[in-house]
Amino acid sequence: MTKIDPQDNVLTITRDFAQPVELLWEAWTIPASLMLWWGPKNFTTPFCKTDFRIGGKYHFCMRSPEGKDFWTAGVYKEIIPLKRIALTDSFADKDGNIMPASSHGLTGEWPEELIVTVAFEESNGKTKMTMTHAGLPAAWKDMTGEGWNQMFDKLEEILR
Repeated sequence: MTKIDPQDNVLTITRDFAQPVELLWEAWTIPASLMLWWGPKNFTTPFCKTDFRIGGKYHFCMRSPEGKDFWTAGVYKEIIPLKRIALTDSFADKDGNIMPASSHGLTGEWPEELIVTVAFEESNGKTKMTMTHAGLPAAWKDMTGEGWNQMFDKLEEILR
């Protein structure tokens, strides 16, 4: 289920997974696992570096089917094992320096930093995952939601 709230520029996606929370947690916290599903359909993740701790940084590269690289970087703000992850989300260059969205060809007013929060709830060996992406420009929320849903489709596929 995807929910877009135009008042606060927050995208919320809730997905139910047939797997236990430990597998979802690993998919979000281990770079080799992240690289298997990060990025929309037909995108790859050739680079993923994380320092998974509060205050630790991450740096990812998504590569489009046409070979264009989209770099992101951020900082882990909250980690509650098997329950919740919150991190900043910024456009970056290949060296991890924060860059404006326009450096990736994106138009509109983008904040320098967005916030992504992922919450996990396990019940009977299954996991409900709720992701929020806060700070998105209104004009980009639908496309961003589509990208996240494609990523979560890939995640679901690798967890089977």
